[in-house]
Amino acid sequence: MNRYRIQSVLFVFIAFMLGCNEYMIVGVLPDISREIGAPLSRLGYLVTVFALVYAISTPLVTSLTRYLKRHQLLYLLLLIFLIGNTWTALSTSYLSLLLSRILSATTAGAIISLVLVIANFVAPMDKRASLLSWVFAGFSIASIIGLPIGTLISTTWSWHASFWMISLLTVIVLVLVFLYVPKDTPQALSKQGQKQFAILKDRGIRFAICFVVMTCAAQYTYYTYIRSLITDYMHFSPSLLNLLLLLLGVAFIIGNKSGGVLADHGGIQPLPWVFLLQTLLLLILNPLFRSPWLAFAAVFLICVCNASYGASTQVYFLDAAAKDYPQSIDLASSFNSIFANVGISLGSFTAARVAGITSIGQTPYFGAIFSILSVALIWLAARNSLTKK
Repeated sequence: MNRYRIQSVLFVFIAFMLGCNEYMIVGVLPDISREIGAPLSRLGYLVTVFALVYAISTPLVTSLTRYLKRHQLLYLLLLIFLIGNTWTALSTSYLSLLLSRILSATTAGAIISLVLVIANFVAPMDKRASLLSWVFAGFSIASIIGLPIGTLISTTWSWHASFWMISLLTVIVLVLVFLYVPKDTPQALSKQGQKQFAILKDRGIRFAICFVVMTCAAQYTYYTYIRSLITDYMHFSPSLLNLLLLLLGVAFIIGNKSGGVLADHGGIQPLPWVFLLQTLLLLILNPLFRSPWLAFAAVFLICVCNASYGASTQVYFLDAAAKDYPQSIDLASSFNSIFANVGISLGSFTAARVAGITSIGQTPYFGAIFSILSVALIWLAARNSLTKK
């Protein structure tokens, strides 16, 4: 296996590890609730706070590339992430969990941003979109393998053991990063650091950023409580839970790889149609709960749609930066992860409020509101992109 292939696998593996840390909490919330005696509606805020801190801290931490080489910053952030995740594994109270998740969140976004920009430099031009889509697929692989295995470990032993698994993966990643991550990727000059936000003046970039927020809010308005939706509303037996979570992970993989194809053939232009379909599926999901397999099929397709934007928007952000805002390339590389987490925070907060006021079963309707907004925003971004050409 040549060095580029090893690096590619490593980048995907890092995304998988981060995905496990971020998304596994969704699968173990009921077990945490039973152990510490906190209601599910309150525990949903663990997802909200993690995503919000992730979004706020990512551009701040990424800006440290002005002072450190990317590989040096990556070593430091992975070490802090290891400490934060291990703290989560040791937690026995809501406050301890909350603080440990905040520490993990401060590093996770910057780690994936660094990985994406390094991957962008490492990949040959004809393989760039494909590699970026695979890095995003690493998060989906976490849903396929990490989320069900984490849930299984949690229900068999304890939710603490699920996070110990992630700490072990982080140690492995640290060793591989030291051995294989390049130490010579080009960086903007320090004096350009203050100008890195110039890219935000671009109207198309702003539309695309808001699209990422809305589409992730649409997903997490229902996905925060996906375990409860599957068992309590679709009435599948708990013995099927891990298989069904595995299938949803497959849906995310299909979406990621479809997104890679879209990035190579039209970029963001086809995305309005994809997310219009997502909106329609979210609107009919609640009535479909009476037919479990139809409801699950709808969720499967929603996950495919939701996962399809990553490669197209990442290429869009990086191309815009490379062409017009070279001093902003590190910041632009982090837009997907920053604003996806703004959306996750908004969606999980909405889900927690809906769960507390009405019921978890009503969350898809609120997801549809965010989804239709995402359609309008990506259409505007696509139109702006055509106008500039």
